[in-house]
Formats: sequence, structure tokens, C-alpha cells
Amino acid sequence: MKRFSLEGRMAIVVAASAVMGALVFAGVAIWPFPQAVAWLDELAKNPGHAVVPGPSEPVDTRTALIICFLLLVPLSAWMAHVLVEPIRRLMRALESAVASYRDGDYSMSIGTDRMDELGDLIRMHNQLGTILREQRQNLAQRELLLDTVVQNTPVALVLTDASGKVTYANIAARHLFNEGRALAGLDFASVLAAMPENLRVAAAAGEDALFTVEMEGSEETFHLSQRGFRLQGRPHRLQLYRRMTRELSRQEVHTWKRVIRVISHELNNSLAPISSLSHSGAELARRGDLERLPGVFASIGDRAKHLHGFISGYASFAKLPAPQAREIAWEPFLEALGLHARFELSAPPPKQPGWFDPTQIEQVLINLIKNAHEAGGDEKDVTVGVHIVGRDCLIDVSDRGPGMSETVLAQALLPFYSTKRSGTGLGLALAREISEAHGGRIALANREGGGLRVTLVLPAGPH
Repeated sequence: MKRFSLEGRMAIVVAASAVMGALVFAGVAIWPFPQAVAWLDELAKNPGHAVVPGPSEPVDTRTALIICFLLLVPLSAWMAHVLVEPIRRLMRALESAVASYRDGDYSMSIGTDRMDELGDLIRMHNQLGTILREQRQNLAQRELLLDTVVQNTPVALVLTDASGKVTYANIAARHLFNEGRALAGLDFASVLAAMPENLRVAAAAGEDALFTVEMEGSEETFHLSQRGFRLQGRPHRLQLYRRMTRELSRQEVHTWKRVIRVISHELNNSLAPISSLSHSGAELARRGDLERLPGVFASIGDRAKHLHGFISGYASFAKLPAPQAREIAWEPFLEALGLHARFELSAPPPKQPGWFDPTQIEQVLINLIKNAHEAGGDEKDVTVGVHIVGRDCLIDVSDRGPGMSETVLAQALLPFYSTKRSGTGLGLALAREISEAHGGRIALANREGGGLRVTLVLPAGPH
């Protein structure tokens, strides 16, 4: 038992109380209270005479107990107040400190010079306050750093809660959606209502997507990344809008340089043998060796045919003719498409006819369906759907393959980009070129549950 512990102090108080009670009882029952009572009685009987205290009888036990009770109760109350008041002050101080912690203020500490358990508790409380204050300062610095980074990133970030209200938006998002004004607390669906239609469609789909919109008189390509998560036990949704126009332009220039190098290399590989064979043919003709000339001409023809086939593949992309759009009924068009490619209809074709060049759109859809089959999913999951939404006609080609990563999505529409092992190809750029020639656009999105959806957006009627 410690010297200044609460238990030691309580033991001393109890012992002192017992001793005091015994002394008071002895003083009341034996001495000096009986003698004082006898003296006062003699003094009252013989006023004016000297009184000599004589022997006195002890007070009976019942009377002594009553007198002790009347004396000890006020004394006990005063002693209890003296003992408990410091503890009460400490409890009030602790209550104030806990209330400050609840309000987020960790600057309060309690002074004490007690050497018992309460003193140890107060010192531990002060140490806890110091640790919490340091942790809060570090956390505030980290939050400030994170907020600075997020606010100044060029990616537009929008965080919405379960009701669709914006809980957080950075500077880029405010400039993109609300002309630089704050978005917090606004209904994001209402904000999107003023944006271009394909941006609204991509945001409502709830999937990662790559799409193009017309803003301030020019086309801007965006990559949209969406994620759902729980924040403080409540569902939230994070949307990231990244401008890809400049990056795509750089990649497009790089791609064209690569194409030029490939064509130059192929031309050199074909023209050098042709030049050599032509020289050899001329020399054989000069010598009169006509029997070997057919073989030389055949070799020149083979090299020229190979070069022609190689150049034709690239020229078909560069020399894409202007579309000859006309009214096309969907049902016979899709039936004819089914003769060239295997697919399932995700929805009945619309009664309203389309307006497009059937040859070009058919070639695009054949390529997209072929890509969907090569994605690796089940053939039954390759579907084609046609939907009329307002003034737009949406043609969806979907599969259940692995989908596309963010990097591939960002580059999929570049000319001659391909993920196939066979090397460079036209990829989805031909579909993009044809859709834009029709006055439409193309959008890519990973499907929930796996797979890719390629959407051709074409005008539903003549311009």
C-alpha cells in the first residue's frame, strides 16, 4: 500500500474516525462531561458560594450515544466535505477536458500536485491530450497537403453521396461543370443536365468510358473513371474526368511518325530488289539472254504486287470516301449483317429507319463483331443492339471478354493502334473515322461484370 494512495488515506481517516468516536464517547460518558454537568448543577443550587466539584455518576449509555451522535454528525459532514471537495474539483476538470475533446479541442490540460492514483490519472490524461494534439496537427497537415494536391490536379474530381448531392469537387471540376463556382451541396444530376448529351450518357452508365464532346467550338476527348465506395458507412461515388485531347494528339503524331517509318521501310525493302532486278533485266536484254527475262519480270511483278497490297491497306484508311447516307430499315440490314458475322440481338430493332451509308457502317460493325469474338468471351455473349435516343441512333456491340485497361482505353481510338500480336492495324480508328464522317461519334466503356461495349452514335435522321 503506497503512502499517499487513496486506500492509505482512507485507512487513516477510518482509524482517526474510530479514535475520535471513542474519545468523544469517553468524554461524554466518563470524563469530563459528567463532572462538568455535576459542577453546573451544584452551582445552580448554591449561587454565590464557592463550589467544590464532588464525585459524579457516569452518564448512562443511551444518553451518551445520543450526545455522541449529535456531536459527530456535523463533524463527519465537515470532514467528508474537506476530503471530497478536491476530488470533486478534479472530476469537474476532467468533465471539461472530455467535453473539449468531444468538440475537437485538445489544448486543455489539468494541473495537479496529488501523489495518489488520481494524480496518476490526471498526468496520464495530460499525456493523452498531448499525443492527440500532435496527431491532430499531423493529420491536419496531411489533409492540407492532400487537398492542395487534389485541388490543383488537372483531373476533374467529383464526389457524390447516395442522394446524388456533391460532397466534394476540385477546381478543375468547378470549371468544367459550373463555370468556376462551387459545386458542394448541388444535385449533380441537375448540374449534368446542362452538359453535352454524350457526357450525361457516360456519367449515367456508371462505367469507365472514353467519349468526345464539343466544348467552346472544339472537340474534347475525356476519359471517365467511376468508382463506388463507402465513406463513414454511407455509399459514395467518385467520378474522375481526365482530358485526353492533348495526350491523344501527341500519341497520334507519334503514331503517324511510326506509320511513315513502316511505309518507308517497306518501300525500301520492295523498291531496292525491283531496282536491282530491273538492272539485271536490262543487262540480260543487252546480252541477248532472253530465256531468263521472264523470271526477272515475274520477280519484279511479285515484289510490285506485295507492295501494292501493303500500300492498299493503309490507303483505304486515308482515302475513305464520303458516306452516301440514305434511309435504311434496320431489320433487313441486321439480317444481312448476320450473314457475315455471328451475333445475338440484345433488343428488337427499332421501327424507325436509320440514316447512314450501309456499306461503311456494315464494314465497321463486321470489324467490331470480329473484335468482340476475338476478345475471348463466350460467342453467345456477343450482342448487337440498336436504340433510338432523341435525335441520336445508338448501335452497341458488346462482349464478355476481359475488357480494356485504362491505358488501352486511352489509346484505342488512335490510328493504327492494335493490341493484337500481329502488329500494327487500323484498330478502332476506322470506326471512329466513319462515325465522325456521318456526323456522329464512338464511345468505349467497360461493362459491369466484365466485357467491353463499343457504341456508335449516329444521327437518327438527315442533318
